[in-house]
Amino acid sequence: MQPRDLSSADFAAWPPLARSLAVAQLDMLRKLPLSFLPSLLRELIASDFAFPAERSAIANELAALTALDERQRGEWFHGFAELSVPPDLQAFDWINHPAQFLEMQSAWLWSSHQLDAFRTAATDYNARLQAAMPAATLPMRRLGIAIVGQGVSGWNEPLFSNLRAHGTSFTRIDPQNGIRILLDRAAQRARAHPQPYAHWYIDGGAPVDCDPALTCLSWVGLESVRSGLLEKMQKEIQQPGMGPERLRTWLAQLVPGQLGIPSSVDPVLARFQMSLFTEGSGTQIFSTTFAQWTTREVLRRAQALTVVTRFAPRQRQRPMNELLSGDNGTPALDPAGSLLDADMAAWYHWINQQRLPAFEQSSFIAWFEDHNQAIAIGPTLPRGVSSDSPLGIEKLLALAAG
Repeated sequence: MQPRDLSSADFAAWPPLARSLAVAQLDMLRKLPLSFLPSLLRELIASDFAFPAERSAIANELAALTALDERQRGEWFHGFAELSVPPDLQAFDWINHPAQFLEMQSAWLWSSHQLDAFRTAATDYNARLQAAMPAATLPMRRLGIAIVGQGVSGWNEPLFSNLRAHGTSFTRIDPQNGIRILLDRAAQRARAHPQPYAHWYIDGGAPVDCDPALTCLSWVGLESVRSGLLEKMQKEIQQPGMGPERLRTWLAQLVPGQLGIPSSVDPVLARFQMSLFTEGSGTQIFSTTFAQWTTREVLRRAQALTVVTRFAPRQRQRPMNELLSGDNGTPALDPAGSLLDADMAAWYHWINQQRLPAFEQSSFIAWFEDHNQAIAIGPTLPRGVSSDSPLGIEKLLALAAG
């Protein structure tokens, strides 16, 4: 089937919002090359479970594509139109399973030596799309907070080495009530600008009491989801012929109810929770990986204004078969190794925050929990310097926020 043959009936199995969007844009969709269209459909079909920022991005992309005249459309999609799509992919149900189509297309592009051409076409398209997007406006500066080192009684090495060149290091922070102060500030921001999914508290262990103004996710809180998935994965892995590709396809077809996520959970959040464990690598096993990946996805997908991430000790490394079995009993923890994980994750947190609109005005804090080391990055703070002046957490927040 080719895009020109699309009809409204082809989207009958789609969720309601996604179906209405696709049918409304049917004329435009028919004019796109098959080598590109499933990429757009993959985003469209998830609209019912997307964050507001994702829905806004989809709406802006559709508006930009609809506004193209025939000449402009030819310029935008010339590279994609030059790519060949084999008959078996044309016959595949790429309307209802666009993600699986894209996996098979990737293999075809590689085997047919078209991968570089596809990458060039995609890069050109993204550049044109970003130029056509409206400028983003934020109601407040974005704030990221990484809290590392839970359970580590002492550490003689300097932390946050990757971040030091971008902000001010502090060596005499007063840690008293630090967690509570940081979470209270996050909640104040959420109440001041109560946008859905804009303010998050992510905990790699058992969370501190979470203000209802924040969207809260924790490693302990999602234990039943993780263990349920690991149990199902073990059964699937033991099936004859099960390999990485088939396992990935199986994971992509799961729905929240199959992992024990109650139907009472907000459907957007339920799908997000599921995706953390079905799309992330190691998120099912290591709490530090869960916290890092969740932070990345919250920033990338929800484009959150406030993200507080607290890292907790992860279990020690063991043979992979034992880790995947889900039968962990009481695993031995590795606080020191987890601190190193979290130190690097704080660096990634800041990098991912910098990829978002208005990054130059954003603020970031990384703090060694219950200790006196911290770093603050903000538009008014000097870079690459260190301060040994006594400082409370409240003052640290004020300096970072400018």
